[in-house]
Amino acid sequence: MPTLTAAGTTTLESINPATGDVVGEVPVATPEEVVAAVARARAAWPAWRALGAAKRAEAVAPLGAKLLDRADELGMLLTREMGKPLAEGVGEVTECGSTLDATLREIVEAMEPDRIDDETVISTIHHDPFGVCAVITPWNFPLAMPHWGIIPALVAGNSVVIKPSEETPLIAQAYVDLLNESLPAGVLQIVHGADEPGKALVQADIDLIAFTGSRDAGRHILAAASGGLKRVILELGGKDPLIVLDDADIAAAAKFAVKNSFRNAGQVCVSTERIYVDEKIADRFEAEVITLTAAQKVGEGTEEGVTVGPMINARQRDHVLAQIDDAIEHGATVIAGGTGHHDGFIMPTVLSGVTHDMDIMRTETFGPVACIARFRDLDEVVALANDTPYGLGATVFGGDVEKTAEVARRLDAGMIGINKSCGGAAGTPWVGAKQSGYGYHSGKDGHRQFTQSRVLSMPK
Repeated sequence: MPTLTAAGTTTLESINPATGDVVGEVPVATPEEVVAAVARARAAWPAWRALGAAKRAEAVAPLGAKLLDRADELGMLLTREMGKPLAEGVGEVTECGSTLDATLREIVEAMEPDRIDDETVISTIHHDPFGVCAVITPWNFPLAMPHWGIIPALVAGNSVVIKPSEETPLIAQAYVDLLNESLPAGVLQIVHGADEPGKALVQADIDLIAFTGSRDAGRHILAAASGGLKRVILELGGKDPLIVLDDADIAAAAKFAVKNSFRNAGQVCVSTERIYVDEKIADRFEAEVITLTAAQKVGEGTEEGVTVGPMINARQRDHVLAQIDDAIEHGATVIAGGTGHHDGFIMPTVLSGVTHDMDIMRTETFGPVACIARFRDLDEVVALANDTPYGLGATVFGGDVEKTAEVARRLDAGMIGINKSCGGAAGTPWVGAKQSGYGYHSGKDGHRQFTQSRVLSMPK
């Protein structure tokens, strides 16, 4: 929440969503300060670009060890700001630190030129930086999301100005400070605040916008960028389906459903938000889900054994509770949880008998709710799973792998998991379909989204 200091500088307080305590504060950037940050990044860009990808990766590389060395401290800060269980907060930091070297090698390789020739012409495709990249990130993975945007942008040769979420500014500031210890001055800038600094950054003299967040915010950014035809990479929301076929391992499917519905209090872009179960096994599946839901522990992320933390803020909490109430009013049945919600916490809730007439099956929830519907045949369930403007991730559980894969291939999603989460092998892109993605990141092709392709051709 913004406050005005005695000196007249607006500051942004970071609030622990579990306790309401102030964790710390940062200064809010004025539009003029945003423009100045972009100007510094622009001035630093030519020398940074001239280094080449390998040298740029060398400058970034020390970050990995620093994240690992300070994982406990940074994980605690992340949990206090965002609310997720401490083990997940530390894990987020550790994952970014431990995989950095491999990521840097992958990006450097992606920057290598490609050669294509025919009988008369030799062409070389170069992958050059755009210039200044704005990275705008959300609060649910407040270190990983900046990491996934900043690192490829920098190693590709862009300078970067990041605006992290106003909900989690401190962990983003700590991350940028660590990275800047080994970067040339001006190459990486950070500005804080909510809508005003964000709009100023999108409208500033930048060449590329890498945004992760809601579909509505992405639509506004795309419209604002259109005047200057600025390049954009938008990783937007999801309404991910889970399909459980009649020959699936019911215990495994239920375990995945509960974990992926309630992880990070459901505040994950690839959370399981819609579950479709073959009616022949639905009773057994629901019984498993009820048992596993009862084992969840809700509380402050620093408490031992907590699996579900708080909603990030009152607005998000109220949205989730309103969706639950609307579903119940329209005929859904609560079969687990549903009571005991308090302060910033929502108790993990399982709804059965949901339909697409309910808002909770159409609009992104981003909360700890598992919604279960039954189906009779494959055509029906594929149509239901695809009945959404979103298309980020999806999962299908089934015993017959060939049949399960056939169902998976019919789904309108960018990433589909078979008997597992939607995440792919190392080196695969993080990509959404339909209104869940506009461009994409990660993997060789994703890294190249941060570059402009240029083709040099000469006669043989």
